[in-house]
Amino acid sequence: MKEIRRVALLMGGTSAEREVSLVSGEACLTALCALGHEVCAFDPKEGSWISALQAFAPTVVMNALHGTPGEDGTIQGVLELLRIPYTHCGVLTSSLAMDKALSKVLFRAAGVPTPSGQVLSWEALLLKDPFPRPFVLKPLREGSSLGVYMIEKETDLSALRKKWSFGERLLTEEYIPGRELTVCLLGEKALCVTEIVSKGSFYDYDAKYVEGLSKHFVHVSLPGDVYQRALDCAVRASQILQCRGAARADMRYNPQMPAPHDLYVLEINTQPGLTPTSLLPEQAHYAGISFQDLIQWMLEQAQCDCDG
Repeated sequence: MKEIRRVALLMGGTSAEREVSLVSGEACLTALCALGHEVCAFDPKEGSWISALQAFAPTVVMNALHGTPGEDGTIQGVLELLRIPYTHCGVLTSSLAMDKALSKVLFRAAGVPTPSGQVLSWEALLLKDPFPRPFVLKPLREGSSLGVYMIEKETDLSALRKKWSFGERLLTEEYIPGRELTVCLLGEKALCVTEIVSKGSFYDYDAKYVEGLSKHFVHVSLPGDVYQRALDCAVRASQILQCRGAARADMRYNPQMPAPHDLYVLEINTQPGLTPTSLLPEQAHYAGISFQDLIQWMLEQAQCDCDG
């Protein structure tokens, strides 16, 4: 019999991913209520949410926030100070995983293949391309592919800068042609490999959350040992950042290159989406784990770093 808990559900927030978080949060709310937990939802967009959270006195926090500050270690730090166990990764891991440039440095140092990248200012980028086109341009600290652009031969960087809203410094990255793969993890258990095929040029924000703009091929067939290497790379990348709870490793596979130069880890997402089009619930279902059981498992993994 499952322990009945007082669960504070964090959803919404102030990031550019607010709408995604609200959808994830509603799914979590339905599951938590069905599991019999006492649940109260809190939106960190409201200035008094911390005092309201303390008044509710939860035994655990279900963090369904996406983006900053709910995914980058900030909210995690608040919960550490309040000494309330929370789902997903701790302060340091959340911060490192959100910073794409820093996580890339750690991956490379540990021998996990990842595309070459450079952190540049817009001023430097406009002077000279860092890689042959096409290359990829990303914000340093965003999720859900927000602000990610493929810089093609015809791309006007000056025009792109005018609509850029993610700060003066950015990550430029070599483009890896081939196939988009992802592996979801529960702790150190890799669930399976999914291939994502987008209708657009790449797996952008709309492709992730608008139904019909991408197809997910769960437990995709891959040649040779590529499937197992993808699982192993996901686990290793998660271990490097010391992830806990649920996470997701995003990858690119170029079948035209010989191993091990064919598979690259792009990043680790420490708070994968829980929406109807999200990859984690889909892979969990493939592994025989219902959405309710997934949420229950996440609650049971909740902890405070300060409590050891």
